[in-house]
Amino acid sequence: MNLRLQGSHVLVTGASRGIGKACVRAFLDEGATVSALARTQQTLEAMAAQMQAGDRLRVFCADLQDAAQAQEAVRRIEAQGGPIQVLVNCAGAAKRTPFAQLQPADWHAGMQAKFYSYMHVLTPVVQRMAGRGAGAVVNVVGAGGKRANPVHLAGGAANAALMLAGTGLAAAYAPSGVRINTINPGQVRTERLQAQRDAQAAAGGAPLAEPPLGRPAEPEEIAALAVFLASPRASYVSGAVIAMDGVALPTVV
Repeated sequence: MNLRLQGSHVLVTGASRGIGKACVRAFLDEGATVSALARTQQTLEAMAAQMQAGDRLRVFCADLQDAAQAQEAVRRIEAQGGPIQVLVNCAGAAKRTPFAQLQPADWHAGMQAKFYSYMHVLTPVVQRMAGRGAGAVVNVVGAGGKRANPVHLAGGAANAALMLAGTGLAAAYAPSGVRINTINPGQVRTERLQAQRDAQAAAGGAPLAEPPLGRPAEPEEIAALAVFLASPRASYVSGAVIAMDGVALPTVV
């Protein structure tokens, strides 16, 4: 299937590793031009060297927990690459903390690491998209916003907030031609999965169970859905919250 993304300008946050890196590769494979945004220049450059995409891939460094840095990054990205037509948010993850150890600062840190890292980029990008009358956003969030985990409450709260914000903004910006969708991965085979298992064990909780499909997702599988949702082939899909958890949480709401 031709997803009609050839020549589109795509911004991927959290682009240097894991799901974000897989998204960079997937959009490049569809012929898009990608601006890759992450916090660490060294890992960005290493990722870009692996991609061997020439001038179809640009890298930008910013701490997206800082609203001013995020807005300046968006300005630089559009100045160098033209209007952003697709935004894929993968940046940020909250530290896992056992519930008995949670302090007010941990709740703030969880929101800052995930919710605000997304919204600091999404807000200026969506406003620009709306002004042009078109655009697509995919937020890669996480199943922790649907199921309360005593070791992941601060991060889960941030994920739940992102689901609500994404769906609400999808309705608000639909008349302006902007689509916003959410993907909720469960276990994904990345460096972060081992950190999740370690945190669960340190808290004395039950080990993470294998999902009914029998394995974690591969980052490339999450990226494949992100590419489809961002494409014109999904032109009537907006406000969706899609689980990719291997049926770990089989619910209808």
